[in-house]
Amino acid sequence: MQDTKHQIIAEIMRERSSVRKYKKGLRIPKETLEEIIALAGTAPSGWNLQHWKFIVVQEEERKQRLLPIAYNQEQIVDCSAVVAVLGDWEADKNAEKVCDAAVQAGYMTPQARDILVKQIHTTYATDATIDAKDGTINPSLAAMQLMLAAAALGISSCPIGGFKHDELRRELQFPDRYKPIMLITLGYAEKPAHQTIRFPVEDILDYETFGGSTSNQ
Repeated sequence: MQDTKHQIIAEIMRERSSVRKYKKGLRIPKETLEEIIALAGTAPSGWNLQHWKFIVVQEEERKQRLLPIAYNQEQIVDCSAVVAVLGDWEADKNAEKVCDAAVQAGYMTPQARDILVKQIHTTYATDATIDAKDGTINPSLAAMQLMLAAAALGISSCPIGGFKHDELRRELQFPDRYKPIMLITLGYAEKPAHQTIRFPVEDILDYETFGGSTSNQ
C-alpha cells in the first residue's frame, strides 16, 4: 500500500509541469475547482492559521482585464481559470476561530486554547517580520499543493510571479490585509510544457552543513 502511494505521488510530481498553451473556451467543473482548492487548503501553516485566500477568475471579460496586469501573458486569457493566491498578513485574527474549532472538535483543551491564542497575538504584536514571512511562506505551500491536486485531476497549471500588484488588487478588490503571492493558470493543455532539466540530487543536497558531504555514510 505504501509503495502504491509513493508511486502515485511520485508520478504526479514528475509529470506536473508549467503549461502555457491551453485549449480555449473550456471550463473546469465547479466541483473539480472546489476539490482542488480544498486539497490546497490542507497545506501546513504556522499555528494552523491558514494564511491563504484564493480568488478564482473564470469570466472572460475579467480575464481580459487581467491580461495587461500580467504583462500580456496569453495564458491568462486562454486558460480555463486564473487563481490569485493571496497571503494573509493579519492571520493572527484567525486565532480564535481556529482554536475554538479545535476545542469543539476535541483536539485541544480550553486551557491550551487560551495559552495558544495569547502566544499568537503576542508574537504578531512583537515580531515585525512574522506577518510577511508567514504570509508568504504558507500560501506558497498551499499553492504548490493546489498545482499537484490539479495535476492529479488532469488539470494543467502554471504559476505566474510577474504581475502588477496594485492593479491586481484594484481589479479583484481584496483588502490591504491580503497581499498577492502569485497567479496560477488552470486548464486543459493545448500543447505540453517545454522540457526542462533538473539538477541531480548531488547538486542540491549536502549533509550536516552547507558544502559538506553529499553522502550520509
